[in-house]
Amino acid sequence: MANTTTTSIAQPPTILEGSEYDQFMLRTPAEILVVMRGLYSHVCQITAFFNEGSDMLITTLAVVADDHLILDFGPSSEMNRKALLAEKHFCVTTLEKVRVQFILRGFTMVEHDGRPSFRCALPAEVLRLQRREYYRLTTPIARPLKCMVTIPLPDGSLHGHEAHVFDISGGGLGISAPPEGIPFDIDNVFPDCHIELPEVGSITGKLKVKSLFDINLRNGMRVRRAGCEFVKLPGPMMTLVQRYIIKVERERKARELGMG
Repeated sequence: MANTTTTSIAQPPTILEGSEYDQFMLRTPAEILVVMRGLYSHVCQITAFFNEGSDMLITTLAVVADDHLILDFGPSSEMNRKALLAEKHFCVTTLEKVRVQFILRGFTMVEHDGRPSFRCALPAEVLRLQRREYYRLTTPIARPLKCMVTIPLPDGSLHGHEAHVFDISGGGLGISAPPEGIPFDIDNVFPDCHIELPEVGSITGKLKVKSLFDINLRNGMRVRRAGCEFVKLPGPMMTLVQRYIIKVERERKARELGMG
């Protein structure tokens, strides 16, 4: 059973809304269930604010069904009573270092495993904020990622640049820049860039060049790399990126433990 607190909160964290965060918003039932099941399997603590932020409780998911959720009651009967009366609950948590936010409505009391619990419908949408300040994965050398970038040339033709991907996050990529003479500058935007994520799927999206820098390799060669940002990457493709990051990290941890 999750712990519940009766501490008053002056103001809950503001929900992040608007077009700036559309690429991080999940709205289909399938996408939302993936996140809810992840919260359940990782036993993530969820902080629920209600009554305009004057009350809060900390809970965990006890059941994730196709059409509803069941959450743990806490030890405070007074706080549980207030939660049942509240119209909506603004929930904040983290899953695999990614901030997750959603609103739950209409708590009812049910019995689960012989204990009183909360039951409610699935959230209508889930905000999963995977931005540059969140986890960035260095891609495995043994199974390198490639990103195909189509670059328009001055004569009207197209140059296909197969870039090596050195790191990846929900916010963007670190890649190898094209050879000198190919137009590729900061703030350039390239649509329909394609990446195959091994055993996960493929993503296609728009990349914006945010930085260009030179590095010296151990063999003395000097090469140019670029930091690129995803531009409004659709939610389903963001989900694939996150799945790939989780998969690679689990494989690395397994090898470190001598299980890989």
